[in-house]
Amino acid sequence: MQVLSPIGDSLRMAFFMFWDTLWPLIFGFGLSGAIQAFVSRSDMRRVMGDHGPKTLGIASVLGAASSSCSYAASAMAKSLFEKGADFTTAMVFMLASTNLVIELGLVLWVLIGWQFAVSEYVGGIIMIGLLALVARFFFRPALVKRARQHLAEQSRPSAPEEHPGGPGGEQAVPLARRLRSTAGWANAATYTMADLVMLRKEMIVGYLVAGFLAVLIPNSLWNTIFFHGHGFATSVENVIVGPLIAILSFVCSIGNVPLAAALWKGGISFGGVVSFIFADLITFPLLLIYRRFYGWALTLRILAAFWLVMAAAGLATEYLFAGAGLVPVGRPAQVVQPSFQWNYTTYLNLVFLGVFAGLFWLYRNRERLGGGAGYALDPVCGMQVERQLAPASARSGDQTYVFCSDRCRDRFVADPGRFRAGDTRRINEDETRRPNMIQQVDPVCGMMVEPESAAAKREYAGKTYYFCNPGCAKAFDRKPEAFVDATRSA
Repeated sequence: MQVLSPIGDSLRMAFFMFWDTLWPLIFGFGLSGAIQAFVSRSDMRRVMGDHGPKTLGIASVLGAASSSCSYAASAMAKSLFEKGADFTTAMVFMLASTNLVIELGLVLWVLIGWQFAVSEYVGGIIMIGLLALVARFFFRPALVKRARQHLAEQSRPSAPEEHPGGPGGEQAVPLARRLRSTAGWANAATYTMADLVMLRKEMIVGYLVAGFLAVLIPNSLWNTIFFHGHGFATSVENVIVGPLIAILSFVCSIGNVPLAAALWKGGISFGGVVSFIFADLITFPLLLIYRRFYGWALTLRILAAFWLVMAAAGLATEYLFAGAGLVPVGRPAQVVQPSFQWNYTTYLNLVFLGVFAGLFWLYRNRERLGGGAGYALDPVCGMQVERQLAPASARSGDQTYVFCSDRCRDRFVADPGRFRAGDTRRINEDETRRPNMIQQVDPVCGMMVEPESAAAKREYAGKTYYFCNPGCAKAFDRKPEAFVDATRSA
């Protein structure tokens, strides 16, 4: 019983850490899904050809509009670099993908405090600026050129097929019109559900480990790890040790936040928390992935450059916040209250569970609502992927499957039978059965529609128009010339 009691307390703490952050998780992932669905990234490689200030700013915004998964971010950065993007700009995109995303800030705000949420965005901008300054010292042109050649040789067999149509074609129609499309919101809900499925293991491990750390690790051990009472030396040691703990924890993305809460309770400095959360891109599994992408020489420089700018950004953020009087003075005796209470958290959780039910309904009915065209679900992790921008693909039998990363592709290739079954895979298989079918743009909402499966079609001025749902067709019937003219001008 003496052993079971601490285990039970740890599991209870882990659950209530999750409960306290449930509504921001749903809200953050829901908003992230909408951004991913309505903000096209088809022109990324065109606008990322250099590392000027404007380009780095665009890369940061596009990264913040992407999935927060560290593995997906690394794969997308690799794909952009492989297709012509500047290496430094691709790295900035990757940093922004995991540190400037909405869901991260919301969970930090609720679990640790608003100061930490703001610090991630302030520190993230500082970190990106520092990387832009030091990149030329770490990422030598000869190394970058060799890495690009290495990727070209390595990726030829797995490069995804380029098909006509796809989500990128939506940009021909104004955003306001696409926002009124049920198909667009079905795709947004699919992004949300796919990201939650993809990151479920990271979050489960993160909450469980954080629960055990918060309950079982005594303050005396934390005091041994983190310096205290040495002024500037304490701050420097903490921002250096923070990334080291992240490397050894094997946990990345949102799963790092509950661990950060446990570390803050244990005594790490404000800047140490910031640098720890930044360091989800240099965990050991990701370093092995970089080694495969770029080779050991460039990988070690990525590690050194990232560690340097993460620690420096954490240190700078701590002193900026200290100067403004924003660093929290006290530390919590417990990360969260390990019991149910009728407070704003419970009420918001109940409201957002209803929102989650609505998102799930949109996801399950995406095909009936006209969604899914131009997309596929990664059969391994479940992430929704734009077929034209997929970082990796593989054939199994007579089907082509696309993946969010080389890591998922490799797992699929090792055991394709394990991943081909299941309802969540069908969107991937069905898309590849018609690789040569030209998709049409719904002139009302801008979604891509396959003529064979269009919900409705109309003849106007000698041309056939296809629609994702009957509502779009009715809107077209009322004033067809408005939609035809808008599409032509776009």
